[in-house]
Amino acid sequence: MPGMTLTRVEAAARSEAIKNVSYDVYVDITRGEEFFFSQSTIKFDANQPSTFLDLIAKKVTSVELNGEAVDVDSAVEEGRINLTGLSDHNVVTVKAFCPYSHTGEGLHRSVDPTDSKIYLYSQFEVMDCRRVYACFDQPDIKATFNFVIDSPTSWTVLSTTKPANRVTLDRNTEKGTTSKGVESVDRWTFETTPVMSTYLTSLIAGPYAGWKVTRLIDGKHMDLGLYCRQSIKDSLGKDASYIFDETEKGFRFYSQCWGVAYPYGKYDQIFVPEYNAGAMENIANVTVRDSYVFQSKVSGALEDRRITSLLHELAHMWFGDLVTMKWWNDLWLNESFAEFMSTLCAAEATEWKDEWATFACGEKNWGQEQDQLPTTHPIVADINDISDTEVAFDGITYAKGASVLKQLMAYVGRENFFRAINAYLLAHAYSNATLHDLLSELNASSGKDLDSWAKLWLETSGINTLVTELETDPDGIITSFKIQQKPSAGNGVLRPHRIEVGFYNLDDRGSVKRDCMFDAEIKPEAETELFEIEGQKRPDFILINDEDLTYAKLRFDPASLSFLEKHIADFEDPLARAITCLALWDMTRDGEYPAEKFVNVIFSQLETETQSTVFSTMLKNLLIAVQEYVPSDIKGKMLEDAGKRLWKMASAAEAGSDRQFQLVTAYLTLGSDPSFESTARGLLDGSVTLPGLEVDNNMRWSIVIALAHVGAVDQNEIDQQLSMDESLQNKEFAYKARAIQPTKEAKAWAWDQAINNLNLTNSQLACVVQGFAGDEDPELYKPYVDLYFDNINSIWSKRTFHMAETLLGSCVSYYSLYPYNAPSEEVVEAGEAWLKANPDAPKALKGIIEDNLAKSKRRMAVEKYNNSLK
Repeated sequence: MPGMTLTRVEAAARSEAIKNVSYDVYVDITRGEEFFFSQSTIKFDANQPSTFLDLIAKKVTSVELNGEAVDVDSAVEEGRINLTGLSDHNVVTVKAFCPYSHTGEGLHRSVDPTDSKIYLYSQFEVMDCRRVYACFDQPDIKATFNFVIDSPTSWTVLSTTKPANRVTLDRNTEKGTTSKGVESVDRWTFETTPVMSTYLTSLIAGPYAGWKVTRLIDGKHMDLGLYCRQSIKDSLGKDASYIFDETEKGFRFYSQCWGVAYPYGKYDQIFVPEYNAGAMENIANVTVRDSYVFQSKVSGALEDRRITSLLHELAHMWFGDLVTMKWWNDLWLNESFAEFMSTLCAAEATEWKDEWATFACGEKNWGQEQDQLPTTHPIVADINDISDTEVAFDGITYAKGASVLKQLMAYVGRENFFRAINAYLLAHAYSNATLHDLLSELNASSGKDLDSWAKLWLETSGINTLVTELETDPDGIITSFKIQQKPSAGNGVLRPHRIEVGFYNLDDRGSVKRDCMFDAEIKPEAETELFEIEGQKRPDFILINDEDLTYAKLRFDPASLSFLEKHIADFEDPLARAITCLALWDMTRDGEYPAEKFVNVIFSQLETETQSTVFSTMLKNLLIAVQEYVPSDIKGKMLEDAGKRLWKMASAAEAGSDRQFQLVTAYLTLGSDPSFESTARGLLDGSVTLPGLEVDNNMRWSIVIALAHVGAVDQNEIDQQLSMDESLQNKEFAYKARAIQPTKEAKAWAWDQAINNLNLTNSQLACVVQGFAGDEDPELYKPYVDLYFDNINSIWSKRTFHMAETLLGSCVSYYSLYPYNAPSEEVVEAGEAWLKANPDAPKALKGIIEDNLAKSKRRMAVEKYNNSLK
């Protein structure tokens, strides 16, 4: 990959050698459309004669160290500038021209086709600050920063701090800088930042539309801002007040929980285009993907996700920003805490009161699936270099870590937990910390020795399975109640679990409600007997891990499972429904539960499900089951029946409801109803309608993509649809529609675009890949088995990490060029051959390929299990 990596050993040595760092950074973004000018002056103390700076530039024009010119040719290598002859106190100035990015890494430049306006934003995590200015780009060399930015006068510029001064210069921009020729240049000088890590600095510039309010936060007046592209400002404007209100709730909740006031001087949230992640916790200057600016109707699940994403980034202002991990192995100190606290905040301080159901069915589901792949790792991951870090932003670091923190709070008690967090934040403010630092505070606050707990939960990988075993007498009285604990395959690890065991019964109104709940301490042993439950009347259903306090796979006793199959829709508590649905899905994908039965049970649950994320997650899992897992001899009929049933349910749903919207979307995704083409075409032209269903822009494109998926539209019609509104988003939809057509020609075009068209933006590339991978016909993908494996090394060496991940596969996307829908045996054979032929491939790359193969192997195993049931 372009740019030399940084190893943990190198970072540790540099951190010991370099102290007392400060930066003066000047960036000129008026030099045209390809490059910007960067000047970084760094003051630092050194106790070693040499070190190196990080910089990826088109051309380094000069390096000056302590007043002396440094020979650029000898000092500069790929991604680094070597410095020798250091003094105790040093000043180095580096001048360079750096390229704008179109991959969402470094300083990204986006052109909005709606109005040709140009927008810039930075994305520096993990190690892409070096793409904008020379620096010591690692989290534990914190520093203060003075930023000076030259920009077009018509633009807004945002950074970590407020601007201290803005003046108009006596010169103009160079051609290509903006969409309207040349204009005057303004110089923005920003206030000095607090001590912070390089990856948390930021630069946002462009003609952004903005909203500002001042709110009383922690006893002081705080400036809050929202920004987005001009072409979507009406959509954000409708939600601006709501977002400000939810953000304010987050401020209050976090400062109350932790006893530490918000540590920065303002808080801006900028919705940016072509974004690789959900959002990024730049200090006081958060960037957010602008698909969270809702221009069309979206599901309640996505509305929910937007708020938890915003609360997640706000939590980072304390966890990750104020206190930062020393090295990336403790990334969980950032992400797990932000994920846990944003869920807790949403559940307790916002309208999203059932957020733990959302978490259980959504994020935790992601974590459990990730934890069963070959690349599973401890929450405290083994990170040897930056490429290891890049692939650690996964379901383990986020979702499993958050789930384990929920277990930790249950284990030590909420009051003790937050007392420890308060001490941790105060002790390490504006500095770096490790797992040991956190455990020290938790040990002190709880009076418990958590070292052994942490080793089992944080420093080992895999997921345990908890199994209910009980015996009753003829009167239904429980005479024996045990919970068996099984380790993950191959690691033998058993853990302590603090759980609740819920007893549920069907009442006279047909609702399943919890009658009582028992606290239980599960020992790190193969079997724990719960004597306090013995002597109780056996209920209709026993839910181990009620309230979802621990992280484990669940297996119910036979009577409870039988009851669940009949009454899954009748559980009154959305969290109980989420837990049980996740358990059924886990059994299905493990080849322990018939996929046909799963489809029928979930269809019955969806008849009355009201929790939006539970609804959307189970819809998604239902589609996977019917497309991939059901017995081959009935798959065609089940696909047809599923399509009919989805449309029937959508037609009966409340007009304009979230339920109706999600069912129509799923119907379009599946495309298996014999009358699908005429129905979808009718929705598009208005001859088929559903009460309350608006065919807005995004629904229109969902229909077009669905019709393309079944070969019912051609390129001319796709172009015609795009000509109605050539927005940034619609261009991306058009790429997906063209690539998803079920023809050899469409797949060949998509493959060529993905591999060879380097002018595609990151978002356009992702849409091409989604379309390429979106068909189910194995014959379409047979030619790409060898092509995929032949291109792996070239992609990895030539593309930036995020682009390589988009092409090869990742933990955050279901789609890539990996030919998952080709015959699984052929794909696995080719993949095993590649691994054997490339024993020295980078660890991160091998992990991607191993995980891809594991998914194919799972599919084969589950298909085999279901076919054996015939």
